[in-house]
Amino acid sequence: MNLGTITIEMVIGFFALFFLTKILGKTQLSQLTPFDFISALILGELVGNAMYDPDVHIWMILFAISVWGVLMYSLEMLTQKSMKFRTILEGSPSIVVRKGIIDRKQLKKNKLDINQLQSLIRQKGYFSLRDIEYAILETNGSISVLPKSDIVPATRNDLHLPDKEVTLPVTLILDGRILNENLKTAGLNDDWLRSQLLKRKINSAEEVLYAEWKKGEELLVMKEN
Repeated sequence: MNLGTITIEMVIGFFALFFLTKILGKTQLSQLTPFDFISALILGELVGNAMYDPDVHIWMILFAISVWGVLMYSLEMLTQKSMKFRTILEGSPSIVVRKGIIDRKQLKKNKLDINQLQSLIRQKGYFSLRDIEYAILETNGSISVLPKSDIVPATRNDLHLPDKEVTLPVTLILDGRILNENLKTAGLNDDWLRSQLLKRKINSAEEVLYAEWKKGEELLVMKEN
């Protein structure tokens, strides 16, 4: 195969996979089920192997991607419409700790041992099983933890404090460039931002690596090293 043919096939394969992932929707890696992960690997193998096989033409690559894409999309539609099929394909969450007691039957069913359970719980910030009231093993292999009531941090409601407005931080400068759209969304203007920078002895936005604004708080400014 010559370099031109390989380049053309790689470009077509790249965009075909890109459009397929757009059609199938956005899924974080942490949300992938084992079946989703294997499907992604097989799809990549189909395209990768086809590109370097001189007997495989471009239309064959597109055909393979299309067939696999239709199968994946069909399964996705089935899982959305049928609860029973969704359970068969994706599985269902399992309660591995119930009322502070480890359910050994559920651990065996999910091929999970005590050491793995401890590791998953530590990743959630709890270092002792005595702190756990419930632990649920999700279909993607992660674990959700509900700690015992005496471990849960107190909330504003518990302390009878007045409600506080919740606001999102807005990035105003990124890599030395002012994000004018974000500035407008925050109800601010260029003159205000430059005056804030001058207060910090910064003459230009190009000197700033990152600047973040949040209502009721000081402007966060991180300078370039």
